[in-house]
Amino acid sequence: MDKTEFEHPYVTVDVLIFSIRNKQLSTLLIRRSDDPFKGSFAIPGGFVQMNETLDKAAKRVIDQKGHQNNLYLEQLYSFGDLDRDPRGRVVSVAYLALVPQDNAIDVDDGKHVIKWFPVKTLPPLAFDHEKIITYAVERIKSKLGYSNIAANLLPEKFRLTELQQIYEMVLGRPLDKRNFRKKMASLNLLEPLDELLSVGQHRPAQLYRFREKGLIIFN
Repeated sequence: MDKTEFEHPYVTVDVLIFSIRNKQLSTLLIRRSDDPFKGSFAIPGGFVQMNETLDKAAKRVIDQKGHQNNLYLEQLYSFGDLDRDPRGRVVSVAYLALVPQDNAIDVDDGKHVIKWFPVKTLPPLAFDHEKIITYAVERIKSKLGYSNIAANLLPEKFRLTELQQIYEMVLGRPLDKRNFRKKMASLNLLEPLDELLSVGQHRPAQLYRFREKGLIIFN
């Protein structure tokens, strides 16, 4: 086959990095320093190099933004509308990464402004990135209902109240405390620890951790 006979689209990876910041589900965005969309915020990403897989490209982007590579990472979806990039035919493979709230950091590499934004108050975005973020948020919400994905937004040890708050911040609605705890107990995802944590004037609360941090799917 003559490879020069066919035109080839460019392939990029866009890595949506989410965490809990100031009690809100937030995503890390970077201000573009070049055209197109110079000055607008965008999802961190880059073109896939000839000598790397998609997963390696996504991990490279995460590393460049100052976060460790052992984060929760999954391939989200491919976005390939014909007019999504004014530079030409560009297909983006989006990835979803989650950072525990105690590990989320601010980064400034000296060339771009990198900032966390609550998903409910995003700035004007480059390309089709608002669409991609919306898709990613819906994926997280959905996975809360059938997996232990919340483990990747929490520190290793936490109170049940903190776990419920994660669900409420992501879903955007309050949950009944009694029903939530009953549901968590029935799933057997949590391991109680022989540790208590005092917060303010409240009675010390027991700490828990997830039995498994790797993704577990349940009905």
